[in-house]
Amino acid sequence: MKEEKNLTVRHMKIFVTVCEENSITKAAKRLHLSQPAVSVAIKEIEQHYDVKLFDRISRRLYLTDIGRNFLEYAIHIISLFEDMENSIGQWESSGKLRIGASITIGTRFMPQYVSTFYKVHPQSKIEVFIGSSDIIEEKILQSELDFALIEGLIHSDNIISETYRKDRLSVICSPDDDFCSKKTITIEQLLQCPLLLRERGSGTRELFDHALSSLEYTYSPSWESTSTEALINAVQEGLGVAVLPYMLVRDELENSTIMELQVENLYLDRGFHIVYHKNKLLTSPAKEFIEMCRNFEE
Repeated sequence: MKEEKNLTVRHMKIFVTVCEENSITKAAKRLHLSQPAVSVAIKEIEQHYDVKLFDRISRRLYLTDIGRNFLEYAIHIISLFEDMENSIGQWESSGKLRIGASITIGTRFMPQYVSTFYKVHPQSKIEVFIGSSDIIEEKILQSELDFALIEGLIHSDNIISETYRKDRLSVICSPDDDFCSKKTITIEQLLQCPLLLRERGSGTRELFDHALSSLEYTYSPSWESTSTEALINAVQEGLGVAVLPYMLVRDELENSTIMELQVENLYLDRGFHIVYHKNKLLTSPAKEFIEMCRNFEE
């Protein structure tokens, strides 16, 4: 009887590298291994589970469905192993938190969160990535972030999402706009205006799109931008109506450089969410940072 080969983290790293390079030859070169050694490792995984990880067509590799499933597990097994290596007994000297934030949270809150955490843990190392919610989700799935704080919706069943703070979107216009004399406007009136919106993939845009599509409305934006400041400036110049997070336009509203419109039957309440992969082992510092966010007061 042939002895079954036990799988190791080495197998996982070889498999992930082959997927990243889409080539056994390139993976071997990157890992400083022979090409046969890489091929044997892939074959041992396939024999262990009695599956086929790649289709080999015209000398190219294509992941099978089971291969894609295995890749996700392999990425997180490697991540857990590296977490263990970096964390056991040496957090204060070499531990690191990799935190993601979508634009609103990254702009308005993340500097305060990190600054507050450093006051309690001055030796901590924190890396922050700020981007749109869809990019954050992909980085969580690829284990490039330990956890993230976002205002958008999560689409993967492999990510846990917990609401930690309430928020809402504001529909804003110039004080000189004719709408300012009205207490409320209809959705139809709103859609007649030039709409100045965040880019697709942002949590703000996704909520607005979802709110309108659920009421069977469609529209075409006049502006799309990753910059909240650009949209606020455009509103102040009377170029249209924008839909932006209240937290990011609060100062302008208080200073009356812009005005908020109430739109009948348009509900734009939302939450800020803590998200992380369901297989992610959150370290004690990560849990402490998350708990600080939950209890944070400006």
